[in-house]
Amino acid sequence: MPVLELLGAKEVRQTVVAFRDAMRAHAAGINRLNVYPVPDGDTGTNMSRTLDAVVAELEGAGPDMEPTCKAISHGSLMGARGNSGVILSQILRGLVGTIGETTDGKVNAARMADALKRASSAAYEAVLKPIEGTILTVVRESADAAAVAASGGATLSATLQAARVAGRDALARTPDMLPVLKDAGVVDAGGAGFLLLLDAAIHVVDGEAMPEPDDSEGPTAEQLEAVALRHKSDGSVDVSELRYEVMFLLDMDDVHANDFKQAWGSIGDSIVVVGGEGLYNCHIHTNDIGAAIEAPLLLGGRPKQIRVTDLFEEVAEEHAAREAELGAPVQSRNTSPSLPPVTCAVVAVASGDGLAELFGQLGVHGVISGGQTSNPSTAELLTAVEHMNARQVIILPNNKNIIPVAEQVNALTTKDVRVVPTCSMPEALAALVSYDPMAGAESNAAAMTSAAQSMTTGEVTQAVRDTNTDAGHVTTGDFIGIVRGDGIVAIAGTLVTASTQLLDHLITDTGELLTIVTGVDATPAVTDQISAWVSENRPDVAVEIHVGGQPLYPYLFGVE
Repeated sequence: MPVLELLGAKEVRQTVVAFRDAMRAHAAGINRLNVYPVPDGDTGTNMSRTLDAVVAELEGAGPDMEPTCKAISHGSLMGARGNSGVILSQILRGLVGTIGETTDGKVNAARMADALKRASSAAYEAVLKPIEGTILTVVRESADAAAVAASGGATLSATLQAARVAGRDALARTPDMLPVLKDAGVVDAGGAGFLLLLDAAIHVVDGEAMPEPDDSEGPTAEQLEAVALRHKSDGSVDVSELRYEVMFLLDMDDVHANDFKQAWGSIGDSIVVVGGEGLYNCHIHTNDIGAAIEAPLLLGGRPKQIRVTDLFEEVAEEHAAREAELGAPVQSRNTSPSLPPVTCAVVAVASGDGLAELFGQLGVHGVISGGQTSNPSTAELLTAVEHMNARQVIILPNNKNIIPVAEQVNALTTKDVRVVPTCSMPEALAALVSYDPMAGAESNAAAMTSAAQSMTTGEVTQAVRDTNTDAGHVTTGDFIGIVRGDGIVAIAGTLVTASTQLLDHLITDTGELLTIVTGVDATPAVTDQISAWVSENRPDVAVEIHVGGQPLYPYLFGVE
């Protein structure tokens, strides 16, 4: 094939797709390199999933350069996963921010060099405490080499080749900059992933074959254990001692972005905040989930799509998998030295797989299946409490019928058990925002109860028999909207009408955020119609949608 001197929108798309395909193929190998900031084996996976979101966004965008660049920028911002994915998103946004400025829709060597420079600067700006020996170093040295080559009149292919040579050299030196990499005998995983972007660009420009995946075994079980338990010599907290990864999208005025980063800087590390124009993708490692989520709230921001990962559990699972591959003995997860107990754990009742997953992301340690038609017993709740790696436990019953059952548990165990009397799943979601795993049960119960009480909740279901209510006569098959404390407030022949009538009752002038939890009988079309009604009739209310998977109730609503 002829060597290209210019890249158009088509070639930019081909580069991104080739990068995504390569990342998928190399994900396992890059995961094996992942020991910084924690050896949890997810860098390749997170970068791959971030690129999946970018490619999906491209599929719905126009073919010209401007919509192509906008799709890459927006897709990477909204779909970024993990520390590496968020940094990658900023690199891509920096690249297309420069590429998209071409007046003729073509990218030459000089423009590519400028784009790499901007990508490097954007990545450094997104990280509160930049660390050399990571992807940041690899991108910066690649960009510097591209700039030198392009300024000397190099072709597009030669400019990209120069960037890759410098990037590979920087990657090879990352163990000299980060002792944890040297201890594990690996190079930086994120930097290795970034080089696949240069490989993809060179592949599109001059047809060079993409590199084959690395099938080496990676660090030994002993090396993984050593880096998992590392500590700083001065006694301060190492990144590896921060238990939780918190991520969310954030609606926030740009003027507060720096204050938000500084607030996070006081409670954690591995802080990456990318975005702008009112929308950010945020990542932190911390021991204080509640403070991480509350920080933007104090600045008028609104977190959404909150994800919380217990890194200690993730690391333990990765170690177990690696040890099994290497034929080493596998320790029980509950007795692993890398899993110290939390001060206070949470057990929650959930009525759907989506809700169970969501609760897990928000820090719940034990989830029991149950709900309106399937109340768990005291024995089931007690068993879950006894299995928690904590002496203090909070129970979220999430149904009024389960509250008295949960209140029996404290007398049956030597642990300190408190019940936060949540009557619905949205109340539990609100309560979990205030949960602090390092605080005691008493303070957690007070904060979580207050948060739950600030939530007004309702639900939509279908009547199974005729009845008379204060809202009117109900016929079997009608959709009814129910508000806790007020009973049935909406009756309609369609799910959309019942839902919007219920919301008209639920959302008062003080409402700011509507949480929608979709059940097994919800459909995207109905959800879109409900969201559209809110946008038109309550334009000041933000909407957050979660897939709950609960039966019987197509929609659960919470307003705070």
